[in-house]
Amino acid sequence: MRLPIIPYNPKLKERARELRKKMTLAETLLWKRLKGKQLCGYDFDRQRPIGRRIVDFYCKELKLAVDVDGSVHDFRRKEDEQRQRELETLGVTLLRFWNYEVKNNMASVTGRIEERIRCEEQRRGWPRREVEPTPDPSEGGERSSRDRATSERTRTSSPPGRGPGWVQHDAVKSNDPSSTPSEQTNAINCCDVLIIGGGPAGSAAATVLAGHGHKVLLLEREKFPRYHIGESLLPFTFQPLQRLGLIEKMRKSAFIKKYSVQFVSPSGKASQPFYFFTRYDRDTVAQTWQVLRSEFDVMLLDNAREKGASVKEETTVKELMKEGGRVVGVRAQDKGGKITEYRAPITLDCSGREAFSAVRHNWRVGDPELHKVAVWTYYKGAKRDEGIDAGTTTVAFVPEKGWFWYIPLHDDIVSVGVVAEGKYLTRDGVKEPEQIFKREIEQNLWIKEYVSCGTQFGPFYITGEFSFHSRYCGVEGLLLVGDAYCFLDPVFSSGVMLALKSGAMAGDAVHEALLARDFSPERFADYATKLREGIENMRKLVYAFYNPNFSFRELTDKHPDLAGDVTDCLSGDVNKDFSRLWTAIEEFADVPKPLPYGQPLANAKAQMQPAQVPLNR
Repeated sequence: MRLPIIPYNPKLKERARELRKKMTLAETLLWKRLKGKQLCGYDFDRQRPIGRRIVDFYCKELKLAVDVDGSVHDFRRKEDEQRQRELETLGVTLLRFWNYEVKNNMASVTGRIEERIRCEEQRRGWPRREVEPTPDPSEGGERSSRDRATSERTRTSSPPGRGPGWVQHDAVKSNDPSSTPSEQTNAINCCDVLIIGGGPAGSAAATVLAGHGHKVLLLEREKFPRYHIGESLLPFTFQPLQRLGLIEKMRKSAFIKKYSVQFVSPSGKASQPFYFFTRYDRDTVAQTWQVLRSEFDVMLLDNAREKGASVKEETTVKELMKEGGRVVGVRAQDKGGKITEYRAPITLDCSGREAFSAVRHNWRVGDPELHKVAVWTYYKGAKRDEGIDAGTTTVAFVPEKGWFWYIPLHDDIVSVGVVAEGKYLTRDGVKEPEQIFKREIEQNLWIKEYVSCGTQFGPFYITGEFSFHSRYCGVEGLLLVGDAYCFLDPVFSSGVMLALKSGAMAGDAVHEALLARDFSPERFADYATKLREGIENMRKLVYAFYNPNFSFRELTDKHPDLAGDVTDCLSGDVNKDFSRLWTAIEEFADVPKPLPYGQPLANAKAQMQPAQVPLNR
């Protein structure tokens, strides 16, 4: 279909010129990475008028726009949606990033832009373009006409049917030793199972599959240990940890033992802790842990290695390799820039919230109601309770159904964060994470008291759009696991439990598929159904929590026989029949209907195309 011609509004020209002189720090930092065709060899302009809008950066060749916003997008949702629709009408793909992302995680930002460029190349049938060796850009970032002419003369002519700017890649295919490391592609490496990502889901799947005797290769972008949020485990994390053979290591670790959870009102009044041992076996589920993820995730990944999985860290998966509608492997780049092709009958996407496959195929869908924002940091020497209450997770409420988490970790560290609607957190115009956090501390007297004797250290983190789902759990040759498949609001700390559980489930399902040599989508329907059941049960409880007409106390006062069901779901025993519980909750609040997502995609050849619309971030 022919895309519309983008109209140009001359009245915006002067405004765009002014904006170029007043670029924010984040815009300036990103411009340094985009100017001079540094990213994949494509030319970006800055402060470009498009229709009646001005975008921060624009690649005309790809019709790709990039905006850097000063706040979390949930704060201006209607305005952003209107802007996005207008640009879509003009055939423009829009990527948005926050100032905070650009300033603190530039590699992730440029990585996402590169990923979108590669998707566009694939959609248009163009070969991969690489960075061209060009002279340094002139002052201000735009190259001189002489530089542009030189570049055009040295570029290989495009064969018939190729897109503009086609670049010869013979060195890539031939592995010519005279080519640069970033241009070389190794011979294909084969294994039984490829796993993208070494977090809890990937490590669990690798451990289970290696235990079954399969040849497993796990590719992890980072070098462990690395930072990650999500420190509080649920009681029913015990089962997958036991399956992985890690219970004794956990018991001998320095991780703080967690026996309970408590709730605190905005006035500072704390409930009695809800002790897990009042319902569960003291030697198993009744006790769990508060973990420092940098250490916990290393334990999981090392365990996968010990069980026989091969692990390559600092290796970034760039794209899925496909034949028809079937995924046959990945192309990945090591820290030296060398590209290697890896093939396997099946690939597990355990890439976490980055959602590698879902993002590339426009499968990622935000939850219709859960649009929360979180701001968090760490304290040293903050107050904590004694005895078995020293590891209690505290959920402390602020107005508008917002809440703080207070999670004691070892080495005298406490993780403290606030979660609420973006419009509440920015109600007075404040948008900087540190200012938001310090203001919200004043909204709960318990939190204020407990952090007052400690020292804050490290950055103030911010993230939004907590909850999302993938339309599909995979296609032939590809299966999504853990957060790459779905991520829920963290109020009940379900993330690590669901990641470990789904990783073990995926490992068993793939083992059976390998034995049968059947990797069709239908093979994984049961996996998807069971995983979706657990997610939907937890999701219903999250919805109830945020409904102002609902409280757990009123529910259990009216239906004391359902207290056990509430405890089970909150503890992570999510794959059971809770129909009586949902019926009772409907007396207080609406219970959401299950989302129509999550089954494997059968007709992948027709539907598994690179995304042509802006990402649902």
